[in-house]
Amino acid sequence: MDLNEQNEARRDRLVRATAADGAVRCMAAVTTNTVAEATRRHQTSNTAAAALGRTLTGALLLGSGLKELDRLTVQIVCDGAIGGITAEANAEGTVRGYVRNPEADAALNAQGKFDVRGIIGNGMFYVTYESGYEVGLYREPYRGAVPITSGEIAEDFAYYLTKSEQLPSAVSLGVLVRANAEGEAFVDAAGGLIVQIMPGADERIIRRIEESVSQTPHATKLIREGATPADMLRVALGAIDFEVIEERPVRFACSCSRERAVSLISSIDRNEMEAMLREDRGAAMTCHFCNETYRIDEAELQSILEEVRG
Repeated sequence: MDLNEQNEARRDRLVRATAADGAVRCMAAVTTNTVAEATRRHQTSNTAAAALGRTLTGALLLGSGLKELDRLTVQIVCDGAIGGITAEANAEGTVRGYVRNPEADAALNAQGKFDVRGIIGNGMFYVTYESGYEVGLYREPYRGAVPITSGEIAEDFAYYLTKSEQLPSAVSLGVLVRANAEGEAFVDAAGGLIVQIMPGADERIIRRIEESVSQTPHATKLIREGATPADMLRVALGAIDFEVIEERPVRFACSCSRERAVSLISSIDRNEMEAMLREDRGAAMTCHFCNETYRIDEAELQSILEEVRG
């Protein structure tokens, strides 16, 4: 395998598929690099990394059927130490997101796993579908909401799908963080899957899938063993054949830019801009989604102010 093939093999990927003559809809993704990039940018604690990574992966899976110009936002509004989580996915297979408090952390739970529930607490789970926003086609968005029932995130995705979209679903989301030889934390595996039962599915199919999914190893265990998204679905569905509809790369990417930052600076109140010049000798804007900071020096800010003054 040459270097290009090795790089391609390491890319995060997502698969959409159907099974049982369309009675089952399923999707799976390996998101290790995607989650690693997000947690690196936001400098999250291990527990916050698990929470953010699960939400990013869930958003990618839930948004896997989006059309061009569509986007999906998952928002967890909660009273726990993490303060809230936002993830946004689009039809191109890119996702971005952040947590309000990246330093939120907790001791491992009784099962020896990250206590994501402990840093989330109670609150609401929102999913918003929008279309055409980026090109100015302002259509009425659809927004579904359910209470947080678990705080473990995968269960909350499943509850949302069952209650808000009337699709009984099995959801598995995982992030494994380990320490390297120097004791530094890194994302060793991340990914997940969703299996949905469509209306009118045969009861025998439902029982077979429920039994198979209940015996499926955790997503991160499969990924560490080298499983692809299709492999994950094969394990989850057991003897039930499935057909892959689409396979595509996924990644962390943000739509922010220096041009947008300058545009935002240009739109603020003139008195506030003058205060920036006087007190800070420039301006800086940080994107919530990717933590990138755009700096505007004194000369450029002065030029922007003069344009605003006319």
